[in-house]
Amino acid sequence: MIFDYSKWNTTLATDTEKYQNAQPYPYMVADDFLETAAAEKALEVFPKIQDAGWIHYVHVNEKKHGLNKLDLIPEFIRDGIIKELNSPEFITYLENLTGIDNLLPDTTIEGGGIHQSENGGYLNIHADFTVHPHKKTWRRRVNVLVYLNKNWETSYGGALELWDKDMSKCAVKVEPVFNRIVIFNTDEDSYHGFPDPIQCPDDVTRKSIALYYFTEEKTGSFRRRATNYRARPNDGFKAVFIWLDKKMIAIYTWLKGTLGINDDFVSKVLNFFRKKK
Repeated sequence: MIFDYSKWNTTLATDTEKYQNAQPYPYMVADDFLETAAAEKALEVFPKIQDAGWIHYVHVNEKKHGLNKLDLIPEFIRDGIIKELNSPEFITYLENLTGIDNLLPDTTIEGGGIHQSENGGYLNIHADFTVHPHKKTWRRRVNVLVYLNKNWETSYGGALELWDKDMSKCAVKVEPVFNRIVIFNTDEDSYHGFPDPIQCPDDVTRKSIALYYFTEEKTGSFRRRATNYRARPNDGFKAVFIWLDKKMIAIYTWLKGTLGINDDFVSKVLNFFRKKK
């Protein structure tokens, strides 16, 4: 068993009320979310970062690595956990929790899949892209993050930060500990990230499974926007580089939708030039 529906449906009414009234925006944090054996197995087969298949998200606003090529993701994570969390039964659970009807899983896991950050990795505060890169009527609505970090120490950093909608302060910090899940709405002002470089040992990485959910909307009924990175009040002159990089990401996102390219292609290009140095 991957996910015990009888267990989580028992607390669903209470969880739903907490979720939909949470601040700074609807979210839930839950421990021991997957069945323990499933979480242990996922960690056991979690792959190391490699060039083959891995997307290296390395620019001003982030330094992390991702794998969303389904054929390269370990079978248990792909056919067990990801398949379960994209199943009709789990979608129904999410719809009840969030109050958002007609959620659609992204079976291509564009931008999602498995994520990993090494020592020095970070992800600046941002609100996610609002439209699926290759499905122009799909509006992004919900994120599900499953952390797989055993013996993660607070001193390493890497806590997920949820920021107020006016970006005045961090409202919530969530440590990325083993078998903890974070579910949250991805609205235009759902600002989150882990902006300070993590300080973990060289043999430790920050590991997660990331899945995104959408609704199909009428064209033009919502704003199409790339990932919106934001500077924190104390970021100072760094804010200029955050803004410039955000504009470059917006151009890249437009190219993805127009030319049909994906993150894997660009990652290979960047990796080629990185090796040339």
